[in-house]
Amino acid sequence: MVCDDFKIVKYSQSRRRKDDFKLVRHFLKEKNDLLQLFQPFGVITKLVMLRAKNQALLQMQDIPSAVNALQFYANVQPSIRGRNVYVQFSSHQELTTMDQNQAREDEAFRLLSSINLVKVLLLPEVHFRDFTNPNLPTEQKGRTSQMANAAAIAAAFGGGLPPGITGTNERCTILVANLNPDRIDEDKLFNLFSIYGNIVRIKLLRNKPDHALIQMGDGFQAELAVHFLKGAMLFGKRLEVNYSKHPNITQGADTHEYANSNLNRFNRNAAKNYRYCCSPTKMIHLSTLPQDITEEEIVILLEEHGTIVNCKVFEMNGKKQALVQFETEEQATEALVCKHASPLSGAVVRISFSQLQNI
Repeated sequence: MVCDDFKIVKYSQSRRRKDDFKLVRHFLKEKNDLLQLFQPFGVITKLVMLRAKNQALLQMQDIPSAVNALQFYANVQPSIRGRNVYVQFSSHQELTTMDQNQAREDEAFRLLSSINLVKVLLLPEVHFRDFTNPNLPTEQKGRTSQMANAAAIAAAFGGGLPPGITGTNERCTILVANLNPDRIDEDKLFNLFSIYGNIVRIKLLRNKPDHALIQMGDGFQAELAVHFLKGAMLFGKRLEVNYSKHPNITQGADTHEYANSNLNRFNRNAAKNYRYCCSPTKMIHLSTLPQDITEEEIVILLEEHGTIVNCKVFEMNGKKQALVQFETEEQATEALVCKHASPLSGAVVRISFSQLQNI
């Protein structure tokens, strides 16, 4: 009987130890989710988690970033893993070493209490177990990411979503029809659709050569692509862009994978890249150019795709960039689709649409 009791105790301790690790993992995920909510608005310089008070103090690099975040979440209810988060300005002007030390002491106590949960009988177990209860509602990762993208776009456009964008779509896969099968391929589709979000994978339908499936990073980015590219002209065809009935594209020999591509534009500087989200225009913007690039070289690179009305090379923050104006939106779209991410004198050219009317 003593042996059986010992087995029960060992089993109980082992199970509790697993729960403790789950708690720690949950804390790290919760901290990361909190960062995702606010990173789109600017640089976060400090973050202090006050677990005993169920609060967090977050310091941004400047006041406008904090104001934009507060204004956005005044109209959109943020949540982390199924729990609403309430945002307000702190009475602290900045986070001090004392605040961070207090947070570390708070965390140390909570972690110590959690690890010694068997012995500390005054701490109710449910308080620590409720985070890992599978019956409680949880926030899906994609939804959290979607909210972060909505925040980034709102921040990029001065606090509101672009007209026609709802921010409620959750379908990630897009069906593109009426493609030109003689000129299109997966990489060209990637170059175009990656303007609006990260690409997971692309599949050209062999039984319908003018159709393709494109899986975006989340539903919000898919909504941007559908909204801005519906009816766009490419290779003499008017694109039909709609949501697919398939939630995702099954990985296989006939799919091209882009999830880990360093050419995905939204892995960093998301808010900056969202500023380029628009319908195709006659003007394209080229960046990451060689320092000694000339306008003549730019024209030679792009002139096969249409009539170039104007071209200007300029420097910003010590880096060479260029604006190129074509005669039509279709010509500019073709140039972007064919020449984005192409090598040029040791550099890899990045191309986006510009909303400028003239150079």
